[in-house]
Amino acid sequence: MGLTASVLAIDAGNSKTDVAVVAADGEVLATARAGGFRPPVVGVEQAVDEVATAVAEAYGAAGVTSVAHVSACLANADFPFEEEQLAAALATRAWGATVAVRNDTFAIFRAGVTEPRGVAVVCGAGINCVGMRPDGRTARFPALGRVSGDWGGGWGLAEEAMWHAARAEDGRGEHTALARTLPAYFGYGSMLALIEALHREEVEPVRRHELTPVLFATAADGDPVARSVVDRLAQEVVAMAVVALTRLDLLDEETPVLLGGGVLAGGHPQLDDGVRELLAARAPKAVPRVVAARPVLGAALLGLDAVGAGVEVRERVRAYFEG
Repeated sequence: MGLTASVLAIDAGNSKTDVAVVAADGEVLATARAGGFRPPVVGVEQAVDEVATAVAEAYGAAGVTSVAHVSACLANADFPFEEEQLAAALATRAWGATVAVRNDTFAIFRAGVTEPRGVAVVCGAGINCVGMRPDGRTARFPALGRVSGDWGGGWGLAEEAMWHAARAEDGRGEHTALARTLPAYFGYGSMLALIEALHREEVEPVRRHELTPVLFATAADGDPVARSVVDRLAQEVVAMAVVALTRLDLLDEETPVLLGGGVLAGGHPQLDDGVRELLAARAPKAVPRVVAARPVLGAALLGLDAVGAGVEVRERVRAYFEG
C-alpha cells in the first residue's frame, strides 16, 4: 500500500490505547491495543512510547511502514498548545506524512455521526463535551476537573458519594444508605473503616472509582441522597450539551447529542431519563443517542475526512467496527 493510501487511527485514553490501519478503500488492515496514555504522569515521550508498541504491532500486521495521515484522538489534549506538543511528538516517530491531534472526546463524537455535525458529552473517568460543524467550527471545554468548572465523571461521582456517606455516618450530613453500601463493597463495616483503609492504602486509591456503580445501585434502590447525585449528573451533562449547541448555533436545528463513556453508556435508567427530560426542556430539537462503537472508529473517520475519503469508504470502516 502506498504512502498516500492509508490512515493510522489512534484512540488513546487514560486506561487503554487502540490503533487501526485503514486502506484508501476503507478496508481495516490491522488493529492493535496497548496501555493507557498518561503524559501528565509519565511524560510525553514515555506516553508516546506506549502508543508506539500498538503502532508497531499494527504496522507489522498490515505490512506498512508509514501512512498518508495520522489521526490521533488523545486523552489529556485539553488545550491547543497540548495538541501542538503531542502532534510534534507523534511527528518525530514518522508514522505518517501528516499528523492531526485532537482530544479523545472527538473520537466518540465522530463515531456517533455520519457527518461531523453535532455535540458529544462523554462521562467516563471524567466528564467532557465537544461539538463540531462540517465547516470545522468546534466547541469544547478545558475539562480539567473542578478547577475548570467541571463536575461529574466516575472519579467525581465516587468522591461525591464518599463525601455524603462520611458525613451521614458522623452526623454532619443527611442519612443515606451510602454509608453502608460503600464500605460494604470493600468488605468494611463502616465508613470510618473504609476511610482509614484508603488512607493507609490497604485499599489502593486507584480503586475508588469502583464505588461509582455502587452509587448507581444505591440510587436505584431509592436512596434520596444517592438519587440526588445522579440527578445532578444529568443536569451537568445537559448544561454542557446546551452550551455547546448554543456556541455552534445548533440549538434551533435538529442535532444529534451523543452520549458516551462508561457512565453514560451504562444503561442507568434514572440518569438516562433525566438527561432526556432535561434536554427536551432546554434543547427540544436535540436528538440524544448513546454511542456504543469503539472510539477508534471516530479517530479513523476523522482521518478519512482529512484525506477526502468518500461516503462508501467511511461506511466500510464503520461496518467493520460496528459489525
